[in-house]
Amino acid sequence: MTLPVLVLLPLLLVVVGVLLSEEDGRGDGRASDHVPCSEALAFGGAALPDGARPVGKCTLQGFQDTHYGASFRMPRTGRTGVQAWLAHTYPDAPAPETESCAGDDVDLCLDLGYARGLPDGVRAHAVEVRVVYEDDARTALVRFAAFTT
Repeated sequence: MTLPVLVLLPLLLVVVGVLLSEEDGRGDGRASDHVPCSEALAFGGAALPDGARPVGKCTLQGFQDTHYGASFRMPRTGRTGVQAWLAHTYPDAPAPETESCAGDDVDLCLDLGYARGLPDGVRAHAVEVRVVYEDDARTALVRFAAFTT
């Protein structure tokens, strides 16, 4: 009885070590991979806006569900600004909100699902967009998440 345990114990330790090394620090066991930002945005039916600059790496996290994340800076206003990008990307979506997301420390938010403005053919079940207007009054930091539920 002791022999099988001694043989299987090193294998178990290797498997646990691999799983722990793939975690991204959240402690929930989901692996996180870096992906092209175009892939992360496309999962939610979007594309990187003109003039946008990615912030950090775009990510894919998966366990039972799929979760893509992207952050980028873009113009705050004008025809290439945040509101114009959202209206072009999600034409059937309700207007982005400013009041309901105040507790999230953001200036503008948009939550979409199949029943709330998400276009047909998008692989994500939901999309969340959080926008923070930065100090220079010309730039917005956009955090984009697209995921299955």
